Amino acid sequence: MLDVLGLSGDMSAARHLFDHMVARDVVSWTTIISGLTRNGYHWDAVQTFGGFLLQYKGRLAEATLVSILSACANLDAVEGLAAGMAVHGYIVRHEVQFTAFLGTALIDMYGKYGKLRCCSHAFRLVRDKEVCTWNALLSALANHGMETEALVKFEIMRSEGFLPNHITFVAVLTACARAGLVETGLDLFEGLFTEYKVVPMMVHYGCVVDLLGRAGCFTEAIRIIERMPFLPDASVWGALLGACKIHGNMELSAQIREKLIALGPQQPGRYVTVRNIYLEQGNWYSATRMGEVMQEAGIKKTVGQSSVVLNYTT
Repeated sequence: MLDVLGLSGDMSAARHLFDHMVARDVVSWTTIISGLTRNGYHWDAVQTFGGFLLQYKGRLAEATLVSILSACANLDAVEGLAAGMAVHGYIVRHEVQFTAFLGTALIDMYGKYGKLRCCSHAFRLVRDKEVCTWNALLSALANHGMETEALVKFEIMRSEGFLPNHITFVAVLTACARAGLVETGLDLFEGLFTEYKVVPMMVHYGCVVDLLGRAGCFTEAIRIIERMPFLPDASVWGALLGACKIHGNMELSAQIREKLIALGPQQPGRYVTVRNIYLEQGNWYSATRMGEVMQEAGIKKTVGQSSVVLNYTT
C-alpha cells in the first residue's frame, strides 16, 4: 500500500501511513524514502534517511541509497553536500559494493557541488564501470572548469570500448563550448549521428549554438538554428542570448527576446523544465542564464512548498 501511494504521488497519505505503522522494517523505510525522492520531496527524503539511521540498524537497498544521493544533489550546496557525505559514510561503514549504479549516483552528487577530487575518487572505486559512470564524471569535469580533462577522459572512455550516448555528447559539447574549442566541438557534433548513430536532440543543438555564440560566430549559430529539424525552444534561444550578452550584440539580443516571448510566456513550465535540467547536470551557468531568460520574457515561477509533515516517533 505504501508503494502504491508513492507511485500515485500521494505522499501525504503515504507519510501518514508510514508514521502510524506499529513496526517499520527496512522495506517500509526504503519505500517511503524512494517515494519522497521520486516525487520531488528531496529534503524530506534526506530527513527520513536521518530518521532511519537513528532508529533502524538494518541495511538499505542499493536503489534507495541511489535515490537518497539523487535527493542530496537537488538541495542547496551546504545541506546537500553534508547530507551526501553522510550517505557516502554510510556506504563505507556498511561495506556496500560500489556498483556502476551506486557509483554513478555518488559521482553525480559530488559533481553537482564541484567536488572533483571526490568525483575522481568515487570513479576509481567503481570496478565495473558503465557508460553512465563515465557520463557522470565527464559532466562534472565539463561543468566545473576542467574542460580539457573532460575531453581527455572522453578519449580514454572511447579507447576502452565504451560507446558514447546522447548524455555523453552533452558533456563533451559543453566542455568544447567552455574551452572555446569550436572545430573540435563541430567535429564531435558531426560524428554524433554519422559515427555513433545518436540522433541529435534539442539539447545538443543548444550546446552547438552555445559553442558558436561564445566564439562570436553568430552567423553560423543562426544557420544551425535554421537547419534544425524542429523548432528551437527556450534553451536554444537562451544559449544565443547568453552569447549576445558576452559580446555585446544588443541588436540580436533584442530579436531573441521577441522570439522567447513568442514561445508563450503564459507557459512558464517549459522554461522551468529547461532550467531544472541544467541544475540537475550541475550546469549552474546555464541554469542562471535560463533564469535571466525568464526575466527577459516577463515569466514568473510559482514557488512550490512541501506539505509533507515529518514524524519519526514510534
